[in-house]
Amino acid sequence: MTTETTTQATAPLLGRGNRKQARRNALIGWSFILPNFLGFLAFTLIPVLAAFALSFMEWDSFSAPKWVGLENFQRMLGSDSFWIALRNTLLYALGHVPLTMGLALVLAMLLNRKLKGIGFFRVAIFFPYITSLVAVAVVWNMLFSPETGPINQFLQTVGVANPPGWTSSSDWALPAVIITSVWRDMGYYMILYLAGLQAVPAELYEAAEVDGANAWQRFWNVTIPSLRPTTFFVLVMLTVSSFKVFDLIVVMTDGGPGRSTTVLSQLIYQEGIGEGKFGYSSAISLVLFLIVLTVTVLQFKIQQRRER
Repeated sequence: MTTETTTQATAPLLGRGNRKQARRNALIGWSFILPNFLGFLAFTLIPVLAAFALSFMEWDSFSAPKWVGLENFQRMLGSDSFWIALRNTLLYALGHVPLTMGLALVLAMLLNRKLKGIGFFRVAIFFPYITSLVAVAVVWNMLFSPETGPINQFLQTVGVANPPGWTSSSDWALPAVIITSVWRDMGYYMILYLAGLQAVPAELYEAAEVDGANAWQRFWNVTIPSLRPTTFFVLVMLTVSSFKVFDLIVVMTDGGPGRSTTVLSQLIYQEGIGEGKFGYSSAISLVLFLIVLTVTVLQFKIQQRRER
């Protein structure tokens, strides 16, 4: 009887002790994530919500915002600059994404070997990604120089009488930017593919080889399916980065010649920061956000169907 009474008396104390410990653990956890959450709130969430609201207003930062409804979107749809920037953005993404993925995968397979000095080559290919983007753009502008650049000199040497004008030509400026961005980014995505390749069990290749599969069959039936999660991640990351490209184009061509390399992110900057039309630029940024969101959701849907 005494034991039962003691147990009943101590049970609420143990319950309160557990609740205090749980509350203390929760406070410790919140203390770790609160600074990051406050930073996200102040520098990401609030600006995004403000941009969404501004897209329906007219504001030049000197006067009070004025509600204009859908006028910014109507003006955007009737603007040649918007459609040119959208076309250039899509062309850049269509060139940048597949080329970067393909070269990154090829390089990863070439460097996925136990050879002496292989670490040096991995670092050398990855190094452009962490190099100053301004330095990369300046060097490639010199390489693409129509008259004194080594690229055109090489083309003339191999028999090309009239080599491209590259960044000084409205037809070749965007391909020049794509080439530069692919060269800069492929090292980073090579590392991702390299990690995926090293996670593929060697037993799969051995079993395929025993079954008589050649190198191409092993690549197509073992490597590619095993890299599907890595490929999906690389595809999403490359798509998002391609649609928001800004700094490389500004440094290399500044949107020119003419408007041949003007992209949506640069148009947002020009209209907002340059012209002070913050409502109109917010409307363009909202459309860009919806495009990226739609493409990303479609990629997730396709990936889910493949996994089924």
